[in-house]
Amino acid sequence: MKGYSYLAISIIAEVFGTAMLKLSDGFTAFLPSLGVVGGYGLAFYCLSLCLRTIPLSLAYAIWSGAGTAIIALIGYIFWNEAFGMLKVTGFLLIIGGIIVLNASDQTVQREKSSI
Repeated sequence: MKGYSYLAISIIAEVFGTAMLKLSDGFTAFLPSLGVVGGYGLAFYCLSLCLRTIPLSLAYAIWSGAGTAIIALIGYIFWNEAFGMLKVTGFLLIIGGIIVLNASDQTVQREKSSI
């Protein structure tokens, strides 16, 4: 469970860093630029900690998929970016892919433990 806590912190930090990237205006605004560096630094640090207990393929799929979905929602809410059925379909496919990866990893672990 500790690995998923680190993964959640990593996702939040990555989303924060990405939002600050938009506000940094090409790294010309100091505080948002500092937020980018801090957010991504914390994100990668926590991602590396979560990899102690979560397989890389699953952790990266959750990290990138959740980050993409959350930042798209933030873009829609704060910057009036487009958000239509095609994006919703893409998010559902991402979520489905994460579920399949998680299920396949659990199947492999069960097979290894029964040997």
